[in-house]
Amino acid sequence: MKLLSWLLLGLAPLFADGSNQQDSPLWGQARLLNIDTYTDGFAPLWVNLQGGHYFAYALVILVLAVVVAFALHYLVIGPKHFDHHGKKIYAFNAFIRAMHALAAISWIILVPTGAIMMWGESFGGGAFVRFAKNAHGIATIIFCIAVLPLLFSWLKRMLPAIYDIKWMLIVGGYLSKKKRPVPAGKFNAGQKSWFWIAFPGGLVMIITGAAMYFLDFNGGDIFGISQIELLRISAIIHNALGIVCAVFLLVHIYMACFAIAGAIHSMIHGYKEEEEVFILHHEWYKELRQKGKIERSKYEEQYKAQ
Repeated sequence: MKLLSWLLLGLAPLFADGSNQQDSPLWGQARLLNIDTYTDGFAPLWVNLQGGHYFAYALVILVLAVVVAFALHYLVIGPKHFDHHGKKIYAFNAFIRAMHALAAISWIILVPTGAIMMWGESFGGGAFVRFAKNAHGIATIIFCIAVLPLLFSWLKRMLPAIYDIKWMLIVGGYLSKKKRPVPAGKFNAGQKSWFWIAFPGGLVMIITGAAMYFLDFNGGDIFGISQIELLRISAIIHNALGIVCAVFLLVHIYMACFAIAGAIHSMIHGYKEEEEVFILHHEWYKELRQKGKIERSKYEEQYKAQ
């Protein structure tokens, strides 16, 4: 019932009669009248960050930097190709793939709609920005369904390992055209970094987003902090973490769709190419061999000879 209530709350603005939000008891103008000063607590920091468009400019600059870097990587290094006609290794079951699909859909909606809200003034406000806000809220509900199952399913595999340091030092081998076994488990250090941003960080985004949506300035303090201060803190955290999430999402999309040819297929049918596992997830490959879950691969001799 609680999930249904959130969904209805997110959908309700789409079917509203077009009345201004200031007429509603939840978003009424009385809220603004309860803001007594902009000089106390986190108010100056929030006003400077938001008023100076620092969040919005930081997002644009970082996104452009990532896009340019990956464009250069694709042109100079190019994608890695693996044998798609050889053996397959089962990596993700149907439940994990379904939850990942929900998370992917939600993030693909959350990031651009969040950016639109950051640049709401430049878009002229109005119906388009309100639509982005409503879509942002609905995508959050979708993410809420997937966040805990993926968090607990992948937690053990996402813990740091010594070989992750080696992966970082060679940037996962992505700066070389040659294919050599890379020290990485089922998830490499880059994927682990995205996990800790997307899921524990995603929970923080949910909490801070809910605070901005539901806080009632007429209520009492929460944990000894005024609700307007909690709103400001939540907005600062939400915007800053949102920028980090946007950058990491772009990295994740590039790695899954462009840097490794066909890598995205593992989240569709659940299988990874044996050569891809041997090269890019070599520690996981050794684990599977040790446990007798896969047979000795021809790639052991092939890459040993190089």
